[in-house]
Amino acid sequence: MVAELMFTASKAWFENGMVCVLLNDNREVRFPAFLNKKMKNASVDQISEIEIICKGTGLHWPQLDEDLSVTGIPEGRF
Repeated sequence: MVAELMFTASKAWFENGMVCVLLNDNREVRFPAFLNKKMKNASVDQISEIEIICKGTGLHWPQLDEDLSVTGIPEGRF
């Protein structure tokens, strides 16, 4: 099975400076938004608008034109 499909995001939100992702296996991963170059200087409103895309394998921030792979987050690819 492809790693991208082993777990997916079921929910994503921004809280206390952290991007939070609830995975389909009920694990939660978080990372400080400032670690992402586009989020570093973005407003709370811009970071808070998170869309789950590609059947849960990706996250998209429309106001920032930013996409992240859900599997990349635990690997430190922000």
